[in-house]
Amino acid sequence: MSQSLPSLNTLKAFEAVARHLNYHAAAEELNVTPAAVKQLVSRLEAVVGTPLLKRKGRGLVLTPAGIAGQDDLNQGMQHIRIAVEKMRDVQLRRQLIITVEPSFSSAWLVPRLAQFRQKHPDISVLIDSCPQVIDLQHSNIDLAIRYGNTGDDGLIRHTLFEDVILPACSPAYAAELPASRSLSNLQASALIHWDTTQLESAKSSQQWFVWKGWLAHFGIDHIATNEGLHFSEYSQALQAAIAGQGVILASEPIVSNLFHSGLLTRPFSEKASPALSYDVVATPEAARRPETQAFIDWITATARAEH
Repeated sequence: MSQSLPSLNTLKAFEAVARHLNYHAAAEELNVTPAAVKQLVSRLEAVVGTPLLKRKGRGLVLTPAGIAGQDDLNQGMQHIRIAVEKMRDVQLRRQLIITVEPSFSSAWLVPRLAQFRQKHPDISVLIDSCPQVIDLQHSNIDLAIRYGNTGDDGLIRHTLFEDVILPACSPAYAAELPASRSLSNLQASALIHWDTTQLESAKSSQQWFVWKGWLAHFGIDHIATNEGLHFSEYSQALQAAIAGQGVILASEPIVSNLFHSGLLTRPFSEKASPALSYDVVATPEAARRPETQAFIDWITATARAEH
């Protein structure tokens, strides 16, 4: 025989108290009185048939029954909040929220975003530049651009381009290099470093932007790779290279516009193709939205045209 569920208000009250272990803090969050919170929790305990909280000293602790339900209830409330946000956002769904790693955002996406806005002036685009990998299944984000990450089960994926990683510098700096243009010339060059440890991408992709790992691909291990300029932001590292302060490891498809404009050049012929791709991904639900599909069509067509 099925049992009726407790009211949402009682579950909401208990979930807040379980997080704070304090009736007053939960009451402030719920914008009610502590007495009202206590009453709601008591109603829930009556329905489930066992105490969920108990006093310990001046504070509260969860009983075994309270502990058993806390995590699932917390996740359930989070899902409810996300669902309500999505329903409220229906009126504003001409907006796209895109999460993208900061280096791709600044070097490739943002310079081209005006093209999308010209084609779709009625679609507002919010770029969330974030080094962390956001769970699209449990957020209000529509699209993500991922690099070297294949663990997105259940997501719709479109490959933009395969990566090619090579040294780059300003034409002025390249002119000062020896005419032989051998990678051994890097021994006397200023190396520009980008700290990739903040990224949540796979270690196999991070190592290609570290000089030691990239040079090892070509059998070179005698060059001191810790010296030079170090940056946490890739955009700053690129600006240092453009300003002629040294040689940087660059993603050829990402900085192609800087090569075409003459701000950067390829001082060596060696390049690594690590079989890593840039992909645009979305949940099946988000992919069904016309706005999402319009952006996917635009970005994939732009990537094909350039590569």
